[in-house]
Amino acid sequence: MTTESLTGERADLLEMLAKHRHFLRFTTRDLTDEQAGLRTTVSELCLGGLIKHVTAAERNWAAFIVDGPSVMGDFTAMTEADWARRADDFRMLPGETLAGVLAEYAEVARRTDELVATLPDLGATQPLPKAPWFQAETEWSARRVLLHIMAETAQHAGHADIIRESLDGAKSMG
Repeated sequence: MTTESLTGERADLLEMLAKHRHFLRFTTRDLTDEQAGLRTTVSELCLGGLIKHVTAAERNWAAFIVDGPSVMGDFTAMTEADWARRADDFRMLPGETLAGVLAEYAEVARRTDELVATLPDLGATQPLPKAPWFQAETEWSARRVLLHIMAETAQHAGHADIIRESLDGAKSMG
């Protein structure tokens, strides 16, 4: 089954994911690698780092739908070094390019879209990984995970819009 032939809930989920992914990617239009790595606010965030973060989050949550919480690890057991490595998902590192970051995001999005199209049951649940921000003994359905990916993407598209406007005045809308 191709994503183009989907109807109903799955088509709606994919359409909204595509919309928010577009807005996030659109904030990087016409930028150099250097600009994509610049911090333009007091935040540590840069446009390339936001794309990397959303890519990693989507990849991990899609894997969670299929394989459960073990793919995400135990956030309560993370060391300072683990958190420092995780922070690299929020910035452009030496040797990384905006084109490479965007290509990885497109590949992750393609795989997620394929998962949405082929998953037997959007209501199938998995227990959430251990993390201080999750209620213990809670399960999420594949549907809820996809809504979370969508919300995460939309939220970070808003962050990206502010960063871009601070960089050179360009806006995603308006």
